[in-house]
Amino acid sequence: MLYAVFMSSALPPFPDLQEPLDEPRLLEVGSAPDEPCLRADAARNRAKLLQAAARLIAEQGVAGVTMEAVAAAAQVGKGTVFRRFGDRTGLLLALLDHSARQLQADFLGGPPPLGPGAPPLERLRAFGVAVLRHSAERLDLQLAAQPEPTRRFSHPALRALRAHVVMLLRQIQPDADCELLSLTLLAYLDPALISHLIRQCEMPMERLEAGWTDLVDRVTGAAPPR
Repeated sequence: MLYAVFMSSALPPFPDLQEPLDEPRLLEVGSAPDEPCLRADAARNRAKLLQAAARLIAEQGVAGVTMEAVAAAAQVGKGTVFRRFGDRTGLLLALLDHSARQLQADFLGGPPPLGPGAPPLERLRAFGVAVLRHSAERLDLQLAAQPEPTRRFSHPALRALRAHVVMLLRQIQPDADCELLSLTLLAYLDPALISHLIRQCEMPMERLEAGWTDLVDRVTGAAPPR
């Protein structure tokens, strides 16, 4: 298969609580401004809470993730969960951050065509397929954690995706308004739209992936892939 680097439906394993805590992070989603300076014990508590939340999702689905349930599963006070994540949306965003960092690592440094080494058009095609599959495998979490409209387009996760698309578009069509075109392309990858197309319209993933490739080729004026 052309696009070889995709993740399974399960959330990737969380780092072991004993591994270095100062490892650089690709994305910081839903974190406090001083998150990179967390004390070691605070960072371990955060990882422990995320592990508990991930277990609850695996056992009960997203609906089972409440601040109270996570506190009980992690055997900490409820106030600890609120201090660490603010509210339920902040907790869900932190879970999405964990999987989003892996996706970002794949398109920034993974093997081609998703990662560096392939022509920009091939990378853009592979990027959309990767995001489609990543979102489809986590739709309930994606929908539950969506920021409110006033925050959605400035959210770090979307900004990271948009920056990557803008970079590729500038390599393909340097004279175009790549910032606006990137928003047009990313609208196709919105989790709410993906949910509607898959669940309400019952469209197969193959059709969505082909639609992304067709959209990219029409926006960039490229010849369709052979």
